[in-house]
Amino acid sequence: MGGGPARVALGALLTQQRHELEQAELAAALLAEEYRAEAAEAAVHDLVEVVTGASAVTHRFLQLQLGATEEVCALVTGKPIAVSGLENDAEEQAAGRGVRYRVVIEREVLSLPSGLLELSAALGREERVRVADRVPTKLVVADRTLAMVPLTGRGAEPAAIVVHASGLLESLMGLFESVWRDALPLRLGAGAQITEDEAPGPDAVDLEILSLLLAGMTDASVAKQLDLGLRTVQRRVKGLMELSGVSTRLQLGWHAYEKGWVARG
Repeated sequence: MGGGPARVALGALLTQQRHELEQAELAAALLAEEYRAEAAEAAVHDLVEVVTGASAVTHRFLQLQLGATEEVCALVTGKPIAVSGLENDAEEQAAGRGVRYRVVIEREVLSLPSGLLELSAALGREERVRVADRVPTKLVVADRTLAMVPLTGRGAEPAAIVVHASGLLESLMGLFESVWRDALPLRLGAGAQITEDEAPGPDAVDLEILSLLLAGMTDASVAKQLDLGLRTVQRRVKGLMELSGVSTRLQLGWHAYEKGWVARG
């Protein structure tokens, strides 16, 4: 029967070619998978950058503020994110460009030696500051497109991650809004305007005292922070209670909100 060997040879050739084609397809699939993995890895690198070293962290922190054009949101815990007097300069420059600031500070910050002084300066720049019992983490978000979070590892060297626009950034912004919503507003900034003149309504010092008391500070702490005598603070609180026609401090707090002396908005 003619053609038998030729058919066998052709069949063998086709089998070999099919095998080579399958190998080529497999190689192409592996290359495509490797490319996808590399592309995904590159995308992740584009979304998150790690900054290490005190000076690098400070520099990136300032860059974030100076690069903002609309709003900077920050959560502040007891210890500063980067110890540098340059931060205030960056805030002033940003505020001068019309950048809004919303800041939530942990109550512990109020007890730091320079805490209230820095807050008064911040509020003088029309920043909105609120206080919370606990702030979950330090955080800075610029224009809802860049966020910076310190890394708290075992190493002594400061480090932080910068997160670019992504689902993770949205989660961090959501965290800020949640803390902001539950925090109490602070009203400061009387500074050198402190006077003992009695007026038929709360003056700037009264409002500072009231705001700090509502934030959970004791009479003694308020007196110390505002550089007033303890009896002066207590006398002013008593005067506010008489002015409001209430008999307890709790009622005074409600009255202060109702009258708009302190506000959540």
